[in-house]
Amino acid sequence: MSTRIYITSAEGQAGKSSVALGVLAALRQHVERVGVFRPIARSTRERDYVLEMLLAHDSVGLDYDDCVGVGYDLVHSDPDAALAEIVARFAAVERQCNAVVILGSDYTDVGSPTELSYNARIAANLGAPVLLVLGGRRADGTGSRSPDEMRQIAELTTAELRNAHAGLLAIVANRAAAAELSSIEQAIRDSLDSPVRSAPVWVIPEDPFLVAPTVAALLAATESTLISGDPALLDREALGVVVAAMSMENVLPRLIDGSIVVVPGDRSDVLLAALLAHASATFPSLAGIILNGGFELPPQIERLIEGLHSNLPIARNGLGTYETALRITRTRGRLAADSQRKYDTALALFETHVDVERLRELLRLRPSEVVTPLMFEYGLLERARANRKHIVLPEGDDDRILRAASTLLQRKVAELTILGQEVPIRARAAELGLEIGEARILDPFDEQLHNRFAEEYARARAHKGISIVQAGDTVTDVSYFGTMMVHLGLADGMVSGAQHTTAHTIRPAFEIIKTKPDVSVVSSVFLMALADRVLVYGDCAVIPDPTAEQLADIAISSAATAEQFGIEPRIAMLSYSTGDSGTGADVEKVRSATALVRSRRPDLLVEGPIQYDAAADPTVAAAKMPDSEVAGRATVFIFPDLNTGNNTYKAVQRSAGAVAIGPVLQGLNKPINDLSRGALVQDIVNTVAITAIQAAMS
Repeated sequence: MSTRIYITSAEGQAGKSSVALGVLAALRQHVERVGVFRPIARSTRERDYVLEMLLAHDSVGLDYDDCVGVGYDLVHSDPDAALAEIVARFAAVERQCNAVVILGSDYTDVGSPTELSYNARIAANLGAPVLLVLGGRRADGTGSRSPDEMRQIAELTTAELRNAHAGLLAIVANRAAAAELSSIEQAIRDSLDSPVRSAPVWVIPEDPFLVAPTVAALLAATESTLISGDPALLDREALGVVVAAMSMENVLPRLIDGSIVVVPGDRSDVLLAALLAHASATFPSLAGIILNGGFELPPQIERLIEGLHSNLPIARNGLGTYETALRITRTRGRLAADSQRKYDTALALFETHVDVERLRELLRLRPSEVVTPLMFEYGLLERARANRKHIVLPEGDDDRILRAASTLLQRKVAELTILGQEVPIRARAAELGLEIGEARILDPFDEQLHNRFAEEYARARAHKGISIVQAGDTVTDVSYFGTMMVHLGLADGMVSGAQHTTAHTIRPAFEIIKTKPDVSVVSSVFLMALADRVLVYGDCAVIPDPTAEQLADIAISSAATAEQFGIEPRIAMLSYSTGDSGTGADVEKVRSATALVRSRRPDLLVEGPIQYDAAADPTVAAAKMPDSEVAGRATVFIFPDLNTGNNTYKAVQRSAGAVAIGPVLQGLNKPINDLSRGALVQDIVNTVAITAIQAAMS
């Protein structure tokens, strides 16, 4: 039987979906196949966006239709038949999973006052312990609930669970008043009686950002049409509304960060004032402007706006000011699957305020021997977060870097310095709706550091005839500037390459950081996350045609990298020949390299020369090398040259659906890592986590 957990609440808008995301993340770090099940769907006519969001983050790839139990109509007409159908459909999902997160109904059905009781009945029949989510906001929207109000709700809801014979696993009070977290926790604990007195109680504070609607949602709600600005910025969340139906000098002091500004369409002066305030960086950054009333902008105003080159979305509708503002205030945000910042915020809140290890203990989770790509990626973030290091990101003018930085900071994976000009970088982050307030923004032309770096670089490269003037020019390059930060201990590691070549990224490291004392060459590996395990491939990115000595170095460095990431190193020195079956210069190079590894590191398990199939497949290994401790069980694959390694990792990545994480540079005194210029945001996040782990272990 799989691990099961039923997440339900006593009312709508308690934030169950954000709690469910946190539970999913906690399970995925230890469980191979995690599924999602929705016993009662919001609607049978349109897809349930909460279920779609959770399925986007599960690790099984279940079809939407398979994960839905029944609709409200069947629950109304025949509750017993609905329950039987739910149990049957859940069983089909469970057969494909090691753990299932079951998300209770959303209280959109106002005709069912006993909805919690029915959810409890479902949980009891599925044998799933209940994680009860209590809302910290009053249902009428008048503000936060007091500790005493939370105590009363806890008494009522736990009694209802008990009456339906559902087991209580734990309680999460969500969206609670930040100033009263401890008081609310104690009040809920006081409400519990035997046998649930020992159930954990966790309290998560309200975060207005999680319920903020996007600009796109507000345009839809107000029937507005975009007339100017960057459509990509419509995904930014709007944190408030400012009705600007007054003179310019009175509007400007009322602007708030992240707000949508409603301007009468015939008030061009206020429109231009809001645009200039947004661009000035001396006023709050706006999310967008809605012009109401249906007025067309005069041609000269349109020309003026065009000349400002503003990305700020400007839309127009035919409604009045009051109706526009009313529709905006009634629009509630969704924790959508495509909002990375909301996803990061929800997980950060959950990880900060919920004891994840205690939750796993309650669910009796045992770590799986299988390691999936999702499990490995989550493990990287968890390890980096446990020992936060300071990483420098030189390419601050790349949106992918800013998006990754937002995720890394919110998830507390690393401390960050971003290189570039502070005002444009922070302005762009604000436009994208990203939170990078904790990042340090550093200009490579910073006079104090520039002079210090120039002197140090000139000293380090004096043997090459580098003068202080030449050094001054060199260290303004972002790759050199970032490398100097690492060299002088101002950062623990560097990640670059989203906009620069590999050579541009790592050349400064060769000149300044240099290799470890026992290593003659810098090389690289890819961490290849297959469906059920993680392998190490080296070298696939740096050395075109290594010598036997260099191959031995690559193998030893790769074994050390494998150990850093929890992979037991069993090294296969690859060739087109296995054992003594072949001859030739290429085979002899691999044979010599294998002998060097055994001589220098007799503690390592290494086999070579060996073909890939004999290294990876136990059946082939039994025929070709039956007595080998590595054959058929290899975890570290060392390729004879860059051509073979680079093509093989890409072939495995594409044909086997593997996640290739890297290249991870190895052999340097301090960690510097390179990104592909086609790197995705998640690639950058993973690489920063890897660099932080390397820094912690160096």
